[in-house]
Amino acid sequence: MIRMLIVDDKESMRRSLSRFFSEKGHDVIECSSGEEALERFQGSETDLVITDFQMGGMSGLDLLKEIKGKSPLTQVMVVTAFGTVESAVEAMRQGAFDYLLKPFSLDEIETKVEKALDQRRLLTENRYLRETIQKRMGRMIGQSPKMQQVYRLIEKVSPNTAPVLILGATGTGKELVAKEIHNKSPRADRPFIAINCGAIPENLIEAELFGYEKGAFTGAGGSKKGRFEMADGGTLFLDEIGELPLHLQVKLLRFIQERELERLGGTKTIKVDSRLIAATHRNLKEEVQADRFREDLYYRIRVIEIPLPSLRERGDDIRELATHFLEKYSQELHKNVQFPSEIIDLFSAYHWPGNVRELENIVERAVVLAEEETIHLEDLPPELHSISATTESSSTQSATTGMTERIEGMEREIIRKTMEDTDGNQTKAAKILGLHRSSLQYKLRKYDLLG
Repeated sequence: MIRMLIVDDKESMRRSLSRFFSEKGHDVIECSSGEEALERFQGSETDLVITDFQMGGMSGLDLLKEIKGKSPLTQVMVVTAFGTVESAVEAMRQGAFDYLLKPFSLDEIETKVEKALDQRRLLTENRYLRETIQKRMGRMIGQSPKMQQVYRLIEKVSPNTAPVLILGATGTGKELVAKEIHNKSPRADRPFIAINCGAIPENLIEAELFGYEKGAFTGAGGSKKGRFEMADGGTLFLDEIGELPLHLQVKLLRFIQERELERLGGTKTIKVDSRLIAATHRNLKEEVQADRFREDLYYRIRVIEIPLPSLRERGDDIRELATHFLEKYSQELHKNVQFPSEIIDLFSAYHWPGNVRELENIVERAVVLAEEETIHLEDLPPELHSISATTESSSTQSATTGMTERIEGMEREIIRKTMEDTDGNQTKAAKILGLHRSSLQYKLRKYDLLG
């Protein structure tokens, strides 16, 4: 139900609008002044406020400012019999959705109210979407700033068909990003076809991508569609595109430019509408300079570029990811196990060369090996054992360092206060502190207290 405030010092106007919108099924509250409206507005969710511009006491403009300051999503419409260009501009500048001149028809204000409520729904949905994206996107997990940037790029690129190049080390989730772009695109109900260019032998990759006709090579007993044709209307994801042989890079470039291909051993030109998303762990700029990757293809596939952070660059997400994988494998293996805090600390100290994929594998291993409800260091691979010893040593050193910092902080404050009490007289201050004047001067420089 829509909650509305009707604010007007004229009872006839309030009653007329209140009766009209109540009959439409809205929850309407009448207020005879801006002050009363603010009281009724407090502590409750109000969708729309319709207020007179000129009233005794608080004006409609002042009420508008107060309401928008408290609840930016609440839509406010200002009505008056004394309209001027200046007042209309000011009301809109302060955030009013619309501005009406009296007299107006009920049909006119109803139309404007519907538009205002549509605007509120849109703003509310956008806020919910932003809050949801901040936590995770689809199957992607992480709230770190670098992941927020990835989420924003996915939102921007999903609606169009421009080629996307995803960059990131092994295990950072490149295919996950590609699937998310596809799922958020208008092609979501069409095929998502993935192929790893580095996992297929060079003599077979052409047939896999472009298909083949009967008799194209020994063993080709019939015709077969390639991955491009299978992705028609949808998305083709070329993982590790940096591994693609140079002669196939030429055919790929032609496909991107012309949206057509010929099967291996065939002569028929086939039109295909598939969006291309590519990914690589290689530095393609260096590959171009080394003549291992075509420069023209490089610029064609990187119309939009999405760099993925390593797990070490998004350390704030390690705990959330580890917990997610723990729940996943505990459920699959019908176990009830937990991480003690020291294991999470260990994960945070590790450098994760295999990124998220390595974290998932380690958590799965730990759940499999765990004989109790708590995962122990022995359940983790050897490379994390040495990290444990280093972490303990670092913790001891950190505690010592922390104590030193606290003592120095106290010393600085005592010297600062003494210098203030002696009006900056170093001789008097040194005497009070029991220091030689040269020692005091050293500490003043050390603590940056020389004015």
